Amino acid sequence: MVKPLSRPYSRYTSDALALVGQLVREARLAKALTTTDLAARAGISRALLQRIERGDPGCSIGAVFEVASICGVPLFEMDQRQLSAKLALQREKMALLPKSVRTSAVDVNDDF
Repeated sequence: MVKPLSRPYSRYTSDALALVGQLVREARLAKALTTTDLAARAGISRALLQRIERGDPGCSIGAVFEVASICGVPLFEMDQRQLSAKLALQREKMALLPKSVRTSAVDVNDDF
């Protein structure tokens, strides 16, 4: 199947992307980080960071979350501990499903 050249997004999605981009930019400026510095810390290109700040819907969600995390922009109404507990509870629920329904999850070793 051919990838469409453009994709329609709902108003809610467009507004949410614009808001996250503006919050990231505001937090970056408050921390006195340049686009080059933040992009290097996030492991992305400066151009991708600029697209995130503009609210471009084509950006990788992982890159958006990483940049927001580095800047201290909360994406959920819970802290890291609460988010981890919620994720653990969800994994327990998934464990109750038959194996044919579950997807295998590979844990990433991100201890540096």
